Amino acid sequence: MAQALDPDVSNTMCRLNNGLSMPSVGLGTYRVRSPEVIMKMVDEALSAGYRLFDTAAVYRNEGHLQKAFTTLLPKHGLDRDDIFITTKLSPADHGSPDAVKKAYNQSLHNLGIDYADLYLIHFPKAPKYTNDDKRNTELRHSTWSGMVELYDNGLVNSIGVSNFTVDHLTQLMKVNHRVVPTVNQVEWHPFYYQTELLEFCKKNDIVLQAYCSLGGASMNSDELLNHPCVTKIARKLEVSNAQVLLGWALQQDIAIIPKSTTPEHIRQNIALNFTISSEDMLILNDLGSQKIKYAWDPSGVV
Repeated sequence: MAQALDPDVSNTMCRLNNGLSMPSVGLGTYRVRSPEVIMKMVDEALSAGYRLFDTAAVYRNEGHLQKAFTTLLPKHGLDRDDIFITTKLSPADHGSPDAVKKAYNQSLHNLGIDYADLYLIHFPKAPKYTNDDKRNTELRHSTWSGMVELYDNGLVNSIGVSNFTVDHLTQLMKVNHRVVPTVNQVEWHPFYYQTELLEFCKKNDIVLQAYCSLGGASMNSDELLNHPCVTKIARKLEVSNAQVLLGWALQQDIAIIPKSTTPEHIRQNIALNFTISSEDMLILNDLGSQKIKYAWDPSGVV
């Protein structure tokens, strides 16, 4: 059943299971490594109302974001506490609590901040092990212990995971049921979504946050973005194709972090004050029969 969205989506928040709130819409920064481009996109995003910015150690742009925040927050009359910053532990930094803390501190240094609002395990395995190596499970649990230690010590506001399956989450919660991940950030779009994962996350009060909401757009594939079904719905609603795909996720209570470096698109991607009908939601859901995945695949990781 489609829901009516908040008329001002920039103010819509998700409640995390630790009582904190996270903006439902944020700006992704994957593959953006030009300091000039990041300065312009953050400026445009702050002006449009974005307050969540998503990065990761492996994106190699945390330092550029530091410069953008230092320059632009005062320009927009904002402080550090007015924005929500997410970064992620590199798969290469899985390991002991000390290893996790070292990696986290490096990200804080890069970003020029005292704390992250959300710190995620980027992927459920380290590069040194193959997918079927049972040591992945042990390493994942050690890494999560390090994340929990950061959280317990008040060094980070929230912790979560990315690219975790139902099995990975179940294993993690059996070992440490006291601190449940607040967020699971995964690939999610009409070509590729997992109803079982969404139901599991909702049942366990874990916010599902989508990346690749526009399909393979960041990989130069516009197959989903320009799909005839998406175009037809966009014309009916008088919105862009991208807005349809983002609205489809939001109407399932899924947070989104669309990336764009184009001012017009940055503004459109947070202007989601429309409702997709139940019938059109089903049409978009039916595209999932194609099961086209564009990003990292965690399904084979034990």
